[in-house]
Amino acid sequence: MVTYLARVTNDSPIQAPRLDRVGIALSGLCALHCIGGLLLVASVGAGGSFFLNPLFHEIGLLVATVIAGIAIGLGAIKHRRRKPFVVAMTGLSFMGGALAMDHGVEEAVLTVIGVVLVAAGHFLNLRGAR
Repeated sequence: MVTYLARVTNDSPIQAPRLDRVGIALSGLCALHCIGGLLLVASVGAGGSFFLNPLFHEIGLLVATVIAGIAIGLGAIKHRRRKPFVVAMTGLSFMGGALAMDHGVEEAVLTVIGVVLVAAGHFLNLRGAR
């Protein structure tokens, strides 16, 4: 089974390092969205219906979960390191917890902590792939 999984990850058309880079970029965009949206709404009072729309955050969590699951899952099978998985899943937990919060500073803080941890998990996964 392990030999089969190793062969599948090596022959896979899905390239985990590329997905890790996409995950890091999306994490950065997410943090920018959270902080920028909060500042925009607080300072100008505009854009709240768009920037603070719960659907935006739910879709973001779904995309982050899929990308992290594939990239970090394939990486864990290939290099057998647990740290990237644990760090990224902790980050996804923070992001999921932020969905349960009312919009505001607390939600933004949880989300930013989450995306930083997810990005760190992707970074660790990239380092393990070398």
